[in-house]
Amino acid sequence: MTKSMLNQTDIKILSLLQDDARITNQALADKIGLSSSPCWRKVRKLEEDDIIQGYRAVLDRRKIGLGVMVFVRVAIDSHSESEARKFEEEVTALEDVVACYSIGGDADFLIQVVSHDLDSYAEFAMSTIRRLPGIKEMQSMFVLKEMKPFTAFPIKNSQKAKG
Repeated sequence: MTKSMLNQTDIKILSLLQDDARITNQALADKIGLSSSPCWRKVRKLEEDDIIQGYRAVLDRRKIGLGVMVFVRVAIDSHSESEARKFEEEVTALEDVVACYSIGGDADFLIQVVSHDLDSYAEFAMSTIRRLPGIKEMQSMFVLKEMKPFTAFPIKNSQKAKG
């Protein structure tokens, strides 16, 4: 199923599941105006098509001891496919890295890191990030305040839905 194949019911299902992934199938069906079985089949189809890729709990990072969030811009020396792949493999294996994106512009990657405190981030940056293969330059940008952390994709506005 591609984006253009989503209908209004699919969009309602995805929006509701992003708001509350623990909603029961019956409650979901009631909210979208379907009976239980067709609703269940639609959700399973969205899962089979990898539109729904999993269900997760959203945690408050500060309450679990991760008081520092940092975005790290990284430029690498070589842009060969093998060097980039090696960098990607190593960075994705790092537990403190919660997201990594290949980007355009004056850097090659944007890495999102969480850490207990500034000292632990400094240790991680110097002993781990700077030691990643091919690092030419890195710049740390510390999050001072989260006004709108990521919680869900704007599925309602992602396309002109078919009826």
